[in-house]
Amino acid sequence: MTTPRMRRARLGVFGCFATSGFVMGAWPAAYPAIEGRLDLGEARLGIVLLVVELFSLCSIIAAGRLCDRLSSRTVLRYAGTTAQALLIVPALAPSYQTLLACAALYGLGIGFVDVSMNAQSVELERRYERPIVSSFHGLWSLGGAAAGAFAVLVFSLGVGYQAMLIGTAVVAAVVFGLCTAPLLPPPRTHANGTRPDGRPVGLGPALLAVAAVIAFGSAFVEAGAADWANLHAARVLHADDAHAPLSYTVFLIAMTVFRLLGDPIRGRLGPARSLLAAGTCTLAGYLLVIASAAAGGLPLAWTGWILAGAGSAILIPVMFSAIGAAGGTGSDLAAMSMCGSAAFLICPAAVGYIAEATDLTAGLLVPTALAVVIALAGPVAVRRLLRQRTSQAEAAATAGPPPGV
Repeated sequence: MTTPRMRRARLGVFGCFATSGFVMGAWPAAYPAIEGRLDLGEARLGIVLLVVELFSLCSIIAAGRLCDRLSSRTVLRYAGTTAQALLIVPALAPSYQTLLACAALYGLGIGFVDVSMNAQSVELERRYERPIVSSFHGLWSLGGAAAGAFAVLVFSLGVGYQAMLIGTAVVAAVVFGLCTAPLLPPPRTHANGTRPDGRPVGLGPALLAVAAVIAFGSAFVEAGAADWANLHAARVLHADDAHAPLSYTVFLIAMTVFRLLGDPIRGRLGPARSLLAAGTCTLAGYLLVIASAAAGGLPLAWTGWILAGAGSAILIPVMFSAIGAAGGTGSDLAAMSMCGSAAFLICPAAVGYIAEATDLTAGLLVPTALAVVIALAGPVAVRRLLRQRTSQAEAAATAGPPPGV
């Protein structure tokens, strides 16, 4: 039964996701101004962005272990709130060398926020006993879009990027801290390694490995659109400067809308069939994009990116939810987050090298192949995860409660 405390906790998680998305959207909006003030050039700015991603990867595993030891609520309250304030650091960097150190700190904060928010969301979904995780990710996307619109507004009013970032950091840290107040405490764990409802704690290595592959593929197909959709429109389909950027825009809009709609869809179809439908939709989208080079042009490509965005919207939420339902720990979720971050790091090079040797259409065959893997293996992985939950709960019920309970 849903209680007022659970509803307050859900609002708090909504606020954390939206605030984090806003901060993540405010940082890229300042790239051009930062590059201009410090005279970085594209290469050094690229290194700064790489440092953010690498240090985010470094902090993810530590964040998962802290969530296991202290609870996701505690990590989110302290490390998460601090991470929002870290946006001040790159805003004030006086030199390229200092900016690199600031980027490392900012990246560390991103990793802690990512893991602890997702751990809290799947735990809350377990208590709700119905799908709610996808809507959190939808709010994160909306927060990022709102930050972009906000940046355009304040820059048009003559406000500098430093003032924008500092103001965003201060307000976001306060709002984030307030949103963590109603979060729920962690569930109790018995000495026999189960929670009170009989769910095991942690996944086996085989299931974790399969889930990691699906998480990697899910992030890769999203990264394929983020990195290459606009370039494909410009170089392969010869779109002009006004129309080429719409390719990723339509993908992002479709992904945001279907993240907000993903929970009712998953509630109706179930997790395995939802993943099958999402993987198939993503695959169909990429196939249309590839076909657009031969016929159809931009309209067909945009249709493909819309389908790919709609499908990829719920891939990661479904996997996170299934891992949480199967008794996954913060470390298990951290492994999923690490695979997703690795996909965003690898995608530019993997697709880029193939495109350099052949063409970009051939390069997009990599995320297309991963969409095939998701459509075929994803539902099987989810069924195995949920079967583990059921069998372990039955075993715990048959054995009875632990001594002293």
